[in-house]
Order: sequence, then structure tokens, then C-alpha cells
Amino acid sequence: MTPATSTPSAARRQDIRRWRRYLADERAEGAVYRTLAEKRSGEERLILLGLAEAEQRHEEHWQRMLGEHAERTPRPSIRRTLLRFMARHFGSVFVLALAQRAEGNSPYVKDQDATRQMAADEMVHEEVVRALATAGRKRLSGNFRAAVFGANDGLVSNLALVMGIGATGVSTSVVLFSGVAGLLAGALSMAAGEYVSVRSQRELMLASRPTQATLSAAPHLDLDHNELVLVYKARGMSAEDAEHRAGERLGYFTCDCDPSLSFHAEEEARPQQDEDDTIGSSVGAASSSFLFFASGAVIPILPYLFGMTGLAAVSLSVALVGLALLCTGAVVGLLSGAAPGKRALRQLAIGWGAAAVTYVLGLAFGTSVA
Repeated sequence: MTPATSTPSAARRQDIRRWRRYLADERAEGAVYRTLAEKRSGEERLILLGLAEAEQRHEEHWQRMLGEHAERTPRPSIRRTLLRFMARHFGSVFVLALAQRAEGNSPYVKDQDATRQMAADEMVHEEVVRALATAGRKRLSGNFRAAVFGANDGLVSNLALVMGIGATGVSTSVVLFSGVAGLLAGALSMAAGEYVSVRSQRELMLASRPTQATLSAAPHLDLDHNELVLVYKARGMSAEDAEHRAGERLGYFTCDCDPSLSFHAEEEARPQQDEDDTIGSSVGAASSSFLFFASGAVIPILPYLFGMTGLAAVSLSVALVGLALLCTGAVVGLLSGAAPGKRALRQLAIGWGAAAVTYVLGLAFGTSVA
């Protein structure tokens, strides 16, 4: 691999264009990580700066390959440009999810002009970004699940209701009132269901969480029948580890470690935080379900709210819901680091399929009501 000459051949010009594109993308990715680092602190900030330094090494490689042609660098790809914009203005888990996907789609594995170390770096970068995005995904998982489920349910259920009622031949006003009733009933039902579900899950987790009983009971235990060992065995420790931990509690052994970092302390503190992040708030889940179900359910009835009737209203309703389903599917795909296009088409197929079934049933049981 040698730097490009001042009068490159046609084949070399293609290489130069590719190298320039790589150079622009590496600069953009480095800028994304540095921008994200400015909004973080502690270890996470250092990790992001480390990623930026690695991208700078890759950038220097393509500069050496280009030689004098490195001066005219094109704009980065649309994906990298969008990533930089979002990093400047948002800096959220969406940016990390997009960065994870960009790192996972690196062309260096198949490009002979990229070193094996660079290809390996990109693979590792994907895992680093995945790990950084995990915490944000956990924080979103509870309420975000309720929001996505609520919006999708509102879209699909109310479109199916409107099309099924409309196919029976009833008047437009009946279709509209049915849609509004479906919106209110569904939103309230979703909110109540999410509140009870999350609240019940929290109560179950709370009932399973270890308590401080071992600390208060230890001084009064029968030393010849040390049932404290059974506590630690029940929590998953081996017999030897349980014996040692019980001995520490009773003062037989001294532990050089920080007591706040003991197995018992970790066992009580870490699961609680993980559960809080993953399950989410019961009130937050209920509110998200209500608002997002209502926002989804209002879309199918928008044409009827504006006075449209007949096939035109049905067609526009189907089109609007289809667009919304594509958006919700793409968002889920982005946050999961997967292909947004596939997730969007999957949402669309499921939603339209359910609506089509109810429409056919409406035709089958239709009436001649004006």
C-alpha cells in the first residue's frame, strides 16, 4: 500500500475516491465521540475520548495513503452527517445506537487497503459502543416499552376498528364515534393495565429482595447450629463460600475488603438499581401508555374528523397509519442497533394485516344501513 501519485490512473482514481470517503467518515466519527465526551463525565468520558483517538489513528492511515490528495476530502456519508448533528444537539442513546450500527457496518474487513488492525478496531468499537448504550437502553426499556406498545396498539386496534365498522356500511358519523370511543376506552385500559403490571412486578421483586436480617440476627445465633450458612447457600453461594461468609458475619474471620463492597451489600444494592432501570416507573408506564395509545389511535380517525367520507377517508387513514407504523418500527430498530428498515416493514405488515382481517370480516357481516 503506497501513497497515491500526482497523476493517478483511472483505477487509482477510484481508490482515491474511496480513501477520501473513508477519511471523511473517520473524521466525522471522531468528532461524534468527542462531542459525546463533552456531555459525559468520569469513566464514560474517557472511553469516548479513547474511541476518538482510535478514529484519529485510522484517519492518519488514510491521509498517508492519499498523500497530496488528502487535501480535497469530500463530505462524510449522510449517516455520519446525521450522527454528528444528533450528537451536537441530543447526545442521547439514539446517537450511541446509530454509532453502534455504523461501527458494525465497517467496510474494512473486506478492504485490502485497510490494515487488519483497523478492521479489528472497528469490531471492538462496536462492542464498546454497545456497552455504553446498554445503560441508556435499560433506562428506556420500562417506559419505552409501554410507549411503543401503546402507540402501536393504538394505531392497529383503532384502524382495525374503523375499517371493520366502516366496511359494514354504517354512516360516517357512526365510524367516527366508534373511533373516538375506541381511542378513549383503549387508552384508559392500556394505562390501567400498565400501572397494575409494573406495580405488581415491582412488588414481586421487592418480596424477593434480600433484607438485613442476617446482620441483626447474627449476634444471637447458635454457633453450633449455624443456620446463617443456609441463607448464603439459598442465595446461590457454594458450601465453602457460604461457610466463609457466615464466619465473617459471626466474627470468626476478618475481611480485608471494603465492607460496603461485600457480597451481601452488592446483592442488596445492585439488583435494586437494575430492577428500577429495567422495569421503569408504574406512573410513568401508565402515562406513556395512555398518551401514546391516544396519539396512535387518533391517526386512523383524522380523515373522518376533517369531514372526509367513503373510500377516500379509508385510503388516507390506511396511508397515515402505515407511515406511523414505519416510524415506530424504525425507532425500535435504531434503539436495538438492528436494521431499521426490516423492523419498520415488520410493523407495517402486522398492522395492515390485522386491519385487513377486520375489514374482510366487516364486509362479510355488512349491512345496508345508510
